[in-house]
Amino acid sequence: MDMSEPLAYRMMPQTLDEYVGQEDILGKDKILYRTIKADRLSSIILWGPPGCGKTSLARVISNTTKYKFTKLNAVTAGVGDIKNAIAEAQNMLLNPSGKCILFIDEIHRFNKLQQDALLPYVEKGTVILIGATTENPYFEVNKALISRSMVFRLHELTTENVFTILKRAIDSEKGLKKYNIKIEDSTLEKIAETANGDVRTALNGLEVAVLTTPFDTDGFIHITDEVAKECVQTRKAVFDKSGDSHYDNISAFIKSMRGTDPDAAIFYLARALNAGEDPMFLARRIVICASEDVGMANPMALVVANSAMQAVHMIGMPEARIILAEAAVYVATSKKSNASYNAINSALEDVKNKDTGTIPMHIRNAPVEGMKKEGYHVGYKYPHDYPGHYVEQQYLPDKMLETKYFIPDENVDTSNYQKKIKY
Repeated sequence: MDMSEPLAYRMMPQTLDEYVGQEDILGKDKILYRTIKADRLSSIILWGPPGCGKTSLARVISNTTKYKFTKLNAVTAGVGDIKNAIAEAQNMLLNPSGKCILFIDEIHRFNKLQQDALLPYVEKGTVILIGATTENPYFEVNKALISRSMVFRLHELTTENVFTILKRAIDSEKGLKKYNIKIEDSTLEKIAETANGDVRTALNGLEVAVLTTPFDTDGFIHITDEVAKECVQTRKAVFDKSGDSHYDNISAFIKSMRGTDPDAAIFYLARALNAGEDPMFLARRIVICASEDVGMANPMALVVANSAMQAVHMIGMPEARIILAEAAVYVATSKKSNASYNAINSALEDVKNKDTGTIPMHIRNAPVEGMKKEGYHVGYKYPHDYPGHYVEQQYLPDKMLETKYFIPDENVDTSNYQKKIKY
């Protein structure tokens, strides 16, 4: 083992028994565990956040399989590299099996042409593909490749998983054992918690702490809470604002406001801000929710949300967080009604798919005198000329008479509506 290599690389597991975490897909009774052990692997896509063990699992497979194992990184590799790997796999002198396991890290970075180049060889079984990606493969990977592969979702490692790996690094010869480290379990637990499921972050932080702390007079390196905090300064961002988890978080934010849970709304707002989300993007989502989900149950929600969006635009961060929080709480705690949302969706559906007839002549515009001779605007009743500023007359086309789009629910206050309008 080259001890100049990063600790995170040195601590990568060599066998399935050394692998920590992902028990839901790598338990001894699970299909992925059994196929790796039996060396009967078919093409798979490993999908999960950074530091959850995708590359480590590929390394375990490379140490387990009898097939030729080739690794490419989609950031630097091209179609030529794919063809070279396949040519080597098909060389019966160098590779009697005629097959290879091709591990492609960051496979979502391959364009359509590069992904298509793999298809015929995956189809024939010449290539057993292992693709690793941090992005949703159902969006980023060719559907034909997905249909020929099993997709396994890897989750963030638990704090206990990361603690186990840190403890192992302290005691391992290939880890940090030679440094005579003294560190409390509680300090290791804090490092593990701060890493937020990313074991690479945790190991890098521990290594920095050890390498930058001098030996004490007793011959040991003492890693205290203060040293650990300095080396792993901030809790790792929960998601990448441009990645798949961006959409998961904003979905949770909106659903929390819709579900009248202000605490959850504030929590997901904080996650988004901590990850560097654009405050104006968040403000626009609040405005949409105010109209779509609060609607006529509390029309002031749209006014508050729109005012907040303007204030965020003028003020910016970090104070914008306060404005966003106020607007999110207001929308979340307001009564809800999607009557207007349903109304426009139903009307659009009819306009697109039905013969809805023509606009009644009496409510058409007649800017030129001669148009009245054709019936334009003739017979129109001006509501303000009548008691209560209301008069009954037809507005919908003949073919749409009696159609109801806006149907107030129990949260809509109809007390100020025109009394003659029936809902």
